[in-house]
Amino acid sequence: MTEVNILICDDDKAIVDAIGIYLENEGFSIFKAFNGVEAIEVIDGQEIHLVIMDIMMPKMDGIQATRKIREESNIPLIMLSAKTEDYDKILGLNLGADDYITKPFNPLELIARVKSQLRRYTTLGSLETKSNVYKTGGLMIDDESKIITVDGEAVQLTPVQYKILKFLTANAGRVYSIEEIYEKVWNETAFSPENTVSVHIRKIREKIEINPKEPKYLKVVWGIGYKVEKI
Repeated sequence: MTEVNILICDDDKAIVDAIGIYLENEGFSIFKAFNGVEAIEVIDGQEIHLVIMDIMMPKMDGIQATRKIREESNIPLIMLSAKTEDYDKILGLNLGADDYITKPFNPLELIARVKSQLRRYTTLGSLETKSNVYKTGGLMIDDESKIITVDGEAVQLTPVQYKILKFLTANAGRVYSIEEIYEKVWNETAFSPENTVSVHIRKIREKIEINPKEPKYLKVVWGIGYKVEKI
């Protein structure tokens, strides 16, 4: 990927401009929007590789915009919010956001998170993902084509959800703690990762399990962590 296009969406023009300057200094191409409606229009008309999305905006807020984006695309999405309540974070992750950062934030931290998300997204087609197929029961992950099927039916996951499921399926039968999953997938030290990981696990179950409350594949081992069942 020679040029990386990043969409910044926030109703505060000063924030959009400031983030844009930092990202442009890192060599990224920037697109700007100031509400969810404008963000959707940009994504419809441009090839966007990552979205930075504020939650509280006029016309269409970040929650609604994220829901619309996830109907069509699995591009990495980082949510911004001035709020600190866990509810906002969990809601955003539930809708498919890949990361979350609270205002005010250190611009260098945001840049690091952007690069981390892009590494995971672009690595899906790099040397790290050789021609491997991971299979357990009716669950199959073709890591070359990035196709996931359950009993022959294709399943669409976000990049983070894909990496979690691939990691656990490649090591089917082994139990990993929440901290181990977070550090492997996010490639950073885990700090209170329970909500982040558990929300993604729940969303994966909703997509791959016939009955998410009685999962066949992605199971919790109480007091220890999670595993993909070896079938």
